[in-house]
Amino acid sequence: MADPRDIIRSQASALGFDVCRFASASDPWSAGEKLAHFVEAGRHGEMGWMETTLERRAHPTAMWDGARSAVVLGMNYGPKTDPLAEMADRSAGYISVYARGDDYHEVIKGRLKTLAGQIAAKTGEDVKVFVDTAPLMEKPLAQRAGIGWQGKHTNLLSRDHGNWLFLGVILSAAALEPDAAETEHCGSCTACLDACPTGAFPAPFQLDARRCLSYLTIEFAGPWPVEFRTATGSRIYGCDDCLAVCPWNKFAAASKEARLQSRGALEQPALAELAALDDPAFRALFTKSPIKRIGRDRFLRNVLYAVGNSADAGLVATAERLLDDPSPIVRGAAVWALGRLDAEAFGRESGTRGWRGKRMRGSEANGLFLTTPSVGRGTAARLRRGGGGSSPDPRSISRRQGSQSPPSRR
Repeated sequence: MADPRDIIRSQASALGFDVCRFASASDPWSAGEKLAHFVEAGRHGEMGWMETTLERRAHPTAMWDGARSAVVLGMNYGPKTDPLAEMADRSAGYISVYARGDDYHEVIKGRLKTLAGQIAAKTGEDVKVFVDTAPLMEKPLAQRAGIGWQGKHTNLLSRDHGNWLFLGVILSAAALEPDAAETEHCGSCTACLDACPTGAFPAPFQLDARRCLSYLTIEFAGPWPVEFRTATGSRIYGCDDCLAVCPWNKFAAASKEARLQSRGALEQPALAELAALDDPAFRALFTKSPIKRIGRDRFLRNVLYAVGNSADAGLVATAERLLDDPSPIVRGAAVWALGRLDAEAFGRESGTRGWRGKRMRGSEANGLFLTTPSVGRGTAARLRRGGGGSSPDPRSISRRQGSQSPPSRR
């Protein structure tokens, strides 16, 4: 009698998945306890959903007590070129590799549902589908299934695909024979820990999300602490440092999935053109992109931090124009960027707008007050509301070539 797993693997491959393996969904594990310690220490930052879903997230059966097996699938999204050179270039914005194509949730979810239907028809048992949108810990399941292991940067890496795998899981009430689990193969290497520009790893295999640029650019809503604004360099959405430096990437290949290919407009985009986006242009540019989720204002905050780090005098006018943006978080980031780029221009604006002498009153969270390194920690800036500038056609966003001095790494 044919092994049902071979049939499932064949069907998964036909749907475009690069790896398909099996794990027990009911056996005990320590991942739930580790997650509880992470949340208890406050390292989840403002991701309150991690705390509210902690009990359901602790184990697959805590969310669905009928789960017996997990079909764990991976889809390669490996880049065609090394991202490290792009991250060192402060003349253009850096967008994480995973977010340059279509939203992977949408790419994978439909195919997972198709495969799940085939599994249910074959086994006669119930199934449930997950792709990073429900309280299920996919990475520990992937390690249990033998797809890869969680490295010292806490991300999943594979001996076959490096650090570039999207994961999806199908839980089944059927009893499917599990594959052998993967073991950790990091050895004495600390490349990922050393590469982090913000020191987000308090120890190997531990992450403090509050210091992580992926968390700050995507999940964090308010103005950043100044130390992270400078450390972000040109990174405007996500951060790939700890992934890109991993030696296991030498075995990785570029993704063949068309919908995950980088859009040309998102490879080293010009900061001035991104900063000119209004809300309709932002939505048009990021149609079907995961970046659309964070909204125009949060995205422009990130762009302006990169503008402030660019050392490009040509971007002074960009920062000045956004001092009058309707969004307080954008206005606050524009103040910081202007102070970094041109102390004289900042001084003129400060005198005209009456910023000097204003003191912080704990209102940083709303984006109205910002410390500015150019004038010292005790200075604050309060920006008035006003109109934004015009937006370019999103199809015309261009790429910036060339490079400047690379950012320092901590």
